[in-house]
Amino acid sequence: MLEVKNLVKKYSDKYAVDDISFFIKDGEIVGFLGPNGAGKTTTMNILTGYLSATSGNVLVDGVDISEKPLAVKKNIGFLPETPPLYMDMTVYEYLTFVYELKGCDFNKEKHLREVCDTVKIYEVKDRLIRNLSKGYKQRVGIASAIIGNPKFIIFDEPTVGLDPKQIIEVRNLIRTLGKSHTVILSSHILSEVQAICDRILIINEGRIIADEKTSNLASALGQAIKIKVKVSGPQKEVAGLLRGLPGVTKVQEVGVKEGDAFSFYVEASNGIDIRKPMFKALAAKGWPIMGLENTDGELEEVFVRLIDKDTKGGK
Repeated sequence: MLEVKNLVKKYSDKYAVDDISFFIKDGEIVGFLGPNGAGKTTTMNILTGYLSATSGNVLVDGVDISEKPLAVKKNIGFLPETPPLYMDMTVYEYLTFVYELKGCDFNKEKHLREVCDTVKIYEVKDRLIRNLSKGYKQRVGIASAIIGNPKFIIFDEPTVGLDPKQIIEVRNLIRTLGKSHTVILSSHILSEVQAICDRILIINEGRIIADEKTSNLASALGQAIKIKVKVSGPQKEVAGLLRGLPGVTKVQEVGVKEGDAFSFYVEASNGIDIRKPMFKALAAKGWPIMGLENTDGELEEVFVRLIDKDTKGGK
């Protein structure tokens, strides 16, 4: 388990990190979010031992990083936003360098082959890093982070600058790594965080303002539950029926006809699940549901609301 206790990082009279505490259990994939300047990168640099804290503690399996930095760092792999690659080395030369730098005691040939196979770079192991595509360079960076089989892996913007195909590949790789490692992921692509992470931490102005499971982030923060439903039936009558359901606070007609069906956004009061009563009411009228999509908890919307609320509210 990784535990952060009352962590503070202060520069002169400015707090980059302002007394934050959280813990991450073994096997979790946690998204770490915040606007620019919120303290994300500072926090991650402290977690990895690249930066010292003004006060507070970072403990990995109960061991304080300030007391036994080398022992703790062996359990943490870190991929910064720009991987520190040596462009004039081949992939295998670079991974060998990282292996020796980390003081690994695994069988080198076997371990590096396993790492290359995991991130799918074995076929380019003899190529100069400078000649690789952006996607392959990112994979080499990920490979360097998992050398030594660290228990915790921290990714800072792992898909920045990649094309859509490469983003999907790296996203799938992170999911795979999450099966055997604890992962902390920082990204500005919020849909990516929502798709990958079990839990989300949001930081603003150096303080943690949200810590929730991804699946219930919106409802836990008091946001209305919102679904999109496509119904085969007369648009105005269907809209009227939906507005009359107990707990419904808003119905928005999308206005685009698909065959004989219309779509509607339906919002309900927090904590009220309207799907069953909606199904029964529509079925009683003989208006079949052609599609149903849960859109509550879209992370972009929740994120913006939280940051705006916190910034306006101040400390």
